[in-house]
Amino acid sequence: MTNDAARPLFRGTQFIWYALTLIEALLVLRFLLRLLQANPGAGFTNFIYSLSGIFTAPFEAVFRNVYVQGSVFEWTTLLAMLVYYLIAYGNRPSLGDGQAGLERRSKRASRCPRRLGTLLK
Repeated sequence: MTNDAARPLFRGTQFIWYALTLIEALLVLRFLLRLLQANPGAGFTNFIYSLSGIFTAPFEAVFRNVYVQGSVFEWTTLLAMLVYYLIAYGNRPSLGDGQAGLERRSKRASRCPRRLGTLLK
């Protein structure tokens, strides 16, 4: 595999891991702010809640939040972090095999006429 052929694959993998890191950082901030009873009226807290709410919304009905003396332990946020990590990790092998698989198929296809020619002789 040449470096030029691997570059788009590397960029795609790199983008997925950068996006995962950003999402995970937002979710960790959300989890900690809720756990430490941050004021939801504060600008920064409100910004983090609204931005990370997009990523926790699909998991809101899975678990109930646990409330302890005003703190909120959000199981949904932890579940979202796990699911997004598994999605990113699951895409890693398919991306890695994608380019190699294309190269193997193209090499086989280029050899096919020669094989066919030798078989017909």
